Amino acid sequence: MIMPAGFTDRAPELTVRALNRALLDRQLLTRRSGMTAEQAIEYLVGMQAQAVNPPYVGLWTRLATFSTEELATLLRERAVVRIALMRSTLHLVSARDCLNLSPLLADMLARAAKGQFGKQVEGLEPSQIAALGSKLTEERPLTFAELGRLMAEHWPGRDPMALAQNVRNLVPLIQVPPRGYWNNSTAAAHTTATSWLGKPVEQNPSIDEYVLRYLAAFGPASVMDMQKWSGVTRLKEAFARLAPKLRTYRDERGTVLYDLADIELPDPQTPAPVRYLPDFDNILLSHANRERIMAEQYKPRVFTSNGIIRSTILVDGFVQGRWRIDRAKDLATLVVEPFARLSKKTVTALTEEGESLLRFAASDAQRRDLRFEPVG
Repeated sequence: MIMPAGFTDRAPELTVRALNRALLDRQLLTRRSGMTAEQAIEYLVGMQAQAVNPPYVGLWTRLATFSTEELATLLRERAVVRIALMRSTLHLVSARDCLNLSPLLADMLARAAKGQFGKQVEGLEPSQIAALGSKLTEERPLTFAELGRLMAEHWPGRDPMALAQNVRNLVPLIQVPPRGYWNNSTAAAHTTATSWLGKPVEQNPSIDEYVLRYLAAFGPASVMDMQKWSGVTRLKEAFARLAPKLRTYRDERGTVLYDLADIELPDPQTPAPVRYLPDFDNILLSHANRERIMAEQYKPRVFTSNGIIRSTILVDGFVQGRWRIDRAKDLATLVVEPFARLSKKTVTALTEEGESLLRFAASDAQRRDLRFEPVG
């Protein structure tokens, strides 16, 4: 059998707990970081942003100092943008990553559009769809409903939403503010990234750079892990090219894991504080094997059949429940739903952290409360 580049039979084996502590450390969840929001978004190689508020909570739980206005300012000043990228899902990324990742992920995004909407646009050239979509959205930002209607005027009889969704994946389209502001529910309007940022997409982006950055934020990890995170396949060659910069491990299943050679792993016994993670947090979406952060038995309680990834609590570094904030008139109630029995010490820690979360996420509420549901 041909071993992967850098692999030897003596590659150290990492336990699930060791991988957990490494991931928490990389994801700024062992201790809150002094990074700015912009620095954190770039360091994390973006944050999944299918809903408006989750990235705000994701930054709050990771950073020592963060306010909703800090992220709103970054969006307003075009330092960060909301755009469909990894896994063909909406992400919040830095302007630089937008221009670099868009061409790297272009083939995957085009395949995703063809797989979902190919029949509705059969006979149309993708380049024609992209050209018209770019022209229309650069004239003025458009919602997908508006874009689809205008494109259907050009191609009568075609499904307007299929046309708009093809543009979404064939053209780097960003959502313009006020979409993306905290609690903002206005319909998303789109324009091209090049028009919004005043720069062209990178012509020769490096997948090698993103392999290294993915490992820095999510490693140690396998080739399949990065493919899961990005949606891009056939990354073995990139890992092989980078072998001199990487070190190799194995997990308890024997899967080969790679990491940056100059990063030392934390002690597996490092204490892990309780944390509240938002909906769609990338920490649950960036590995082929999620056991380093969540037991498989809990997946149906977090991943819903309609594609929602619910907000979760971390206890001793692992997913141990869900949370939500219920609003009723002037009252905001943080509801914690544990999956297993919690110790008194853990309940106290979750209460303290939860009260801080309420002050952040429900600052407008006149009254705030916290409730633990029975273990279910």
